[in-house]
Amino acid sequence: MARPKKCRRVCHFPQNLSFSPDDAKEGTAEIILTVDEYETLRLIDKEGFSQETCSEMMGVARTTVQQIYASARKKLADMLVDGLRLRIEGGDFRLCDGISRSCGGCFKQDFSKPKGDNIMRIAVTYENGMVFQHFGHTKQFKVYDVTEGKVIFSEVIDTNGSGHGALAGVLTALNADTLICGGIGGGAQAALAAAGIKLYGGVTGSADMAVQSLLAGVLDFNPNVKCDHHDHEHHHEEGHTCGDHGCGSHSCGHH
Repeated sequence: MARPKKCRRVCHFPQNLSFSPDDAKEGTAEIILTVDEYETLRLIDKEGFSQETCSEMMGVARTTVQQIYASARKKLADMLVDGLRLRIEGGDFRLCDGISRSCGGCFKQDFSKPKGDNIMRIAVTYENGMVFQHFGHTKQFKVYDVTEGKVIFSEVIDTNGSGHGALAGVLTALNADTLICGGIGGGAQAALAAAGIKLYGGVTGSADMAVQSLLAGVLDFNPNVKCDHHDHEHHHEEGHTCGDHGCGSHSCGHH
């Protein structure tokens, strides 16, 4: 029996999921870059970490990182030289939970708070009591703990300037089950789907009232919400997320 693949830890889900040459014609071949391949490029080429540090942060052997990185670089070369389209999706990965100390001081550790049994945790993009309208720029989340249909605790959490790709990790570290927000791009939607966080987008008005409306089953939200700042085409339908990403289809289980 083949040895099951070990999920690679990803701290920043990509915000931009597809790239295409300006003069690409219909039918131009497409390359698939997996999320874990993207993460090796981000850590090694963008952040300047060594392959050894990258392996520690992703929770896999250095030889595995070398293989992933080599594959990613080859795909980028093919894309640039041959003028191909590129799409980022899939792979054997799990979003960082902010708990593992091998992250090297991962900022998400600052947001890790215990959640009791039978508690539903709802996060809302937040500004001055209202639902903030651009997920990727939110400076705060208001977090509500709910049991038996009632809010038993709430707290405002600063995101410390975390950008689009990091905010899904913040919510994962918070153990959030649900997000209420205004506009949100396709990359962030996919990251929330990968983390198993249910999305209610396109919501306006008071954050507290939005949570109460959700609990009462009357929340006015847009299941096909988009963010005006992005050009992605990942849609949500009521009751489910964008689809399965990462290790949900592998031996690691759902995240």
